[in-house]
Amino acid sequence: ATDDLATPRDPPGAPRTAPHDHTHVVGYGVDATVADVRAAIATAQAAQPGWDACGASARARVLRAMGDALEAHTDRLVALLAREAARTLQDGVDEVREAVDFCRYYAAEAERTFAIAQRLAGPAGETNVLELRGRGVFACISPWNFPLAIFTGQIAAALAAGNTVIAKPAEQTPLIAAEAVALFRAAGLPAEVLHLAPGPGETVGAALTEDERVAGVCFTGSTETARRINRTLAARTGAIPVLIAETGGLNAMFVDTTALAEQVVDDAVLSAFGSAGQRCSALRLLFLPRDTADLIIDKLVGAMEQLRIGDPADARVDVGPVIDAEARAMLDAHMARMKTEAKVLAQRAVDPKAVETGNGTFFGPAIVELASLDLLDREVFGPILHVVRYDPSEIATVGAALARKGYGLTLGVHSRLETFAQAVQAAVPAGNVYVNRSIIGAVVGVQPFGGVGLSGTGPKAGGPHYLPRFASERTVTVNTTAQGGDPALLNL
Repeated sequence: ATDDLATPRDPPGAPRTAPHDHTHVVGYGVDATVADVRAAIATAQAAQPGWDACGASARARVLRAMGDALEAHTDRLVALLAREAARTLQDGVDEVREAVDFCRYYAAEAERTFAIAQRLAGPAGETNVLELRGRGVFACISPWNFPLAIFTGQIAAALAAGNTVIAKPAEQTPLIAAEAVALFRAAGLPAEVLHLAPGPGETVGAALTEDERVAGVCFTGSTETARRINRTLAARTGAIPVLIAETGGLNAMFVDTTALAEQVVDDAVLSAFGSAGQRCSALRLLFLPRDTADLIIDKLVGAMEQLRIGDPADARVDVGPVIDAEARAMLDAHMARMKTEAKVLAQRAVDPKAVETGNGTFFGPAIVELASLDLLDREVFGPILHVVRYDPSEIATVGAALARKGYGLTLGVHSRLETFAQAVQAAVPAGNVYVNRSIIGAVVGVQPFGGVGLSGTGPKAGGPHYLPRFASERTVTVNTTAQGGDPALLNL
C-alpha cells in the first residue's frame, strides 16, 4: 500500500482501482508467488515454537497495542476502506471499531484461557491439568466485504492462541491488508510471526491449503470455496488439519401482523441494502403476512427510493457500488431471471449524474416478489431483497421449507408476540437470531457471529469458544505420591 492515498512515485506493481471510479488508482500491489508462500510457511513454522512459548500475556500485549494502533489510524483506514473496498464512511468507522474489538477481546480471552493451565478434579495422589498450546502455522483467508475487520480478527485469534500466520486477503483488497500487517508489526509483532500473501485463490490459496506444514485454515467466504478447501485438506496425507469456516447465508426475516410496520421497513432496508447488500449477514428473504404485505411493500419501495447512491466517501451516500464487474454481472443475470420468473416490484435506477462518472460498478437496489421459495436456492450477494407472502399461522411449514435450503447464518423476527418469535426460532436453524431489530452488525463479545449447516463450521468469531479451536490440548498428570504428596492439599 502507498504511504498516502496519492499515486506513489515509483509504482511497485499492478494498479488497484476504486470500485466507484475505475480511473481512480488507489495504490499498487504485487501478488505472492507459490515460491513466496512456501518460503513464508518455512519461516513461520520455525518461529512458531518461540511465539507459543512467549506466553499468553506477552501475546495479549501485542494485540492490545494493535488495537491502539488501529484507533490511532482510524481516519486513514476509513478513507482506504472507502476507496479500495467501496465501504461508506459509517461502514468504515464501524469496521475499524470491530477490528479493535477483536484485538482486545481475543487478548482478554488468551489471558483467560491460555495463561494458566486448568486444574482438573481427580483422585488423591495425583494432579491433573489441561493446557492449551498453539497448533503451528495457520492460513487465514479473508474476504473483501470486511477487508479490515475479518482480516484482523482471524489473525488476532490465531496469534492469541500461539500460532504463526500466513494471511491471504481477498484479491480485491490487498492494500487494506498490507496496512493492517504494517500496523501489527508497528505494534511489536515479530515479522517472522505474520506473513502477508496476496494473490489469487487458484495459486496462493491452493499453495496454502495443500501444504502439509499448515496446521489449520481459518476461512471466511463462499460456501463453494469452503467446500473446495475442505476437500483439499481432507486429501492431505499428513496430520489432520483444522478448518474454521464462516460462509454464506440465505438469511430471512419473518414478520407477523403485530409487528410495527415502520420498524420493519427501517430494519429491512438497513439489513438488505446497507453495505450495498454485501454482507454475509444481509437480509435476502423477507416473509410478510398476507394481511399487511401490501402496506409494508409500499413503505419499503418508498424508503428504497430515498436511498442515495454514489461515491462511498461522500457522507451523504447510503449505498456505494458493488465490489467489481464480476459481482455486478452476477446481479444483472439474477435480475434478468427474476423479470421472467418472479415479479420485480421496484429497482432504483442508477443516475450517472448522481455517481459523477460512468466508470464504477454501481447496481441499483431492488425488491423482488417470489411466488415460491423454490425460485431461490442460494445466496445472491448484493442489494436485492426478495419478498414472500405467507400465513404466519403456517410458520412451521414455511420455516421447514427454508430450513431445507441448508443455510443457517442470520435470522430476523418482527413481532410483539413472544410465542411467534419462539415458533420461528424452532422452525429455522440459525447461528444468530435478531428479534425486532436489524439482522446485521454483530458486536464482538456481545453477539458472537457464525452459522450452522451450509453457513459455517463454528465456533463463533468474537465468542468465548473461538480461541480454543485454534489450539491443541495437552493433559499433564503427575503422581504426587512419588514426591511426598500434593502441596496443594496444604491449602485446604
